[in-house]
Amino acid sequence: TNGMSQYSRNERNANAGIVVGVSPQDYQLDKNAEGPVNPLDGMAFQRVWESRAFELGGGDYSAPGQLVGDFIKGQRSTVLGKVEPSYKPGVLLGDLKTSLPDYAIAAVREALPAFERQIKGFSMHDAVLTGVETRTSSPLRITRGKDFQSLNVKGLYPAGEGAGYAGGIMSAGVDGIEVAEALGAQMLGLALQRAER
Repeated sequence: TNGMSQYSRNERNANAGIVVGVSPQDYQLDKNAEGPVNPLDGMAFQRVWESRAFELGGGDYSAPGQLVGDFIKGQRSTVLGKVEPSYKPGVLLGDLKTSLPDYAIAAVREALPAFERQIKGFSMHDAVLTGVETRTSSPLRITRGKDFQSLNVKGLYPAGEGAGYAGGIMSAGVDGIEVAEALGAQMLGLALQRAER
């Protein structure tokens, strides 16, 4: 995933995240397990990979990292090139192949050269992959009705990323506006005018 932007976003490096799709079927780490996926399995799945990253980072909150060129070739990184990571407290170089499921590693290996064709320098040999980031949005969603209220708790209006309705600051803001409008309409006894998406 990405490195780290400090508060003023003026770090020496640009950074970007690479997202690989994960489905509830992927949550079942035991592929022989039968039955439906538990709603909390997504969090357990994250915990497995976050724990693995903690170990690969040396167990001191350093992040595991690998040079892009080495990652693509499938070889361990041992020394930085020209790019100095911005992640604090630091990056421990190694091999990221065990930091995520095999399908995710394969997808990132395939994506990097494709990004390079679009953005020159994106996959330069000594760029540093810093990982892992295990979420782009909430692993759970608090269900809500057309009136934006929780289906389980009347008067509760789940909103934004933490409630599972957004994946970033812009979509969280839009969702917050929609929920605020729904709450206002409910308080004023008005019918909610909702545009279909």
